[in-house]
Amino acid sequence: MTLHAALITLLNVVLIGVAMYYVGRARGIHQVHAPTVVGHPEFERAFRAHQNTLEQTVMFLPTLWVATVFGNPTYAAWLGYAWLIGRTWYLFGYLRAANKRSSGFMVSAIAWMGLFVLALVGLVPKLLA
Repeated sequence: MTLHAALITLLNVVLIGVAMYYVGRARGIHQVHAPTVVGHPEFERAFRAHQNTLEQTVMFLPTLWVATVFGNPTYAAWLGYAWLIGRTWYLFGYLRAANKRSSGFMVSAIAWMGLFVLALVGLVPKLLA
């Protein structure tokens, strides 16, 4: 069922919006005017957390959907929610301190790897059929 993948996709959009809010907030507080992307460490952490989440999303969403459609949608949903939890943990950890981002990153990375394997296991046999 693709309902969970659709919900996970929308929750990912919300997560990106939250990250974007924190970048804008830090820009205002620390007077980091666009297009500048360096300045106060709090701004730089918010900026990098947002950028990294965007970078990871580019890999995550297609993998989630391929795993959902061609793999097991239940496992894909669990891994997708785990990825969201990891990315949220990563975002708020990074906002606090750079050294607090690693655990969230690992959770999301492991979840993505699981999705990738699930997508391959589901797709390759269909390609070879």
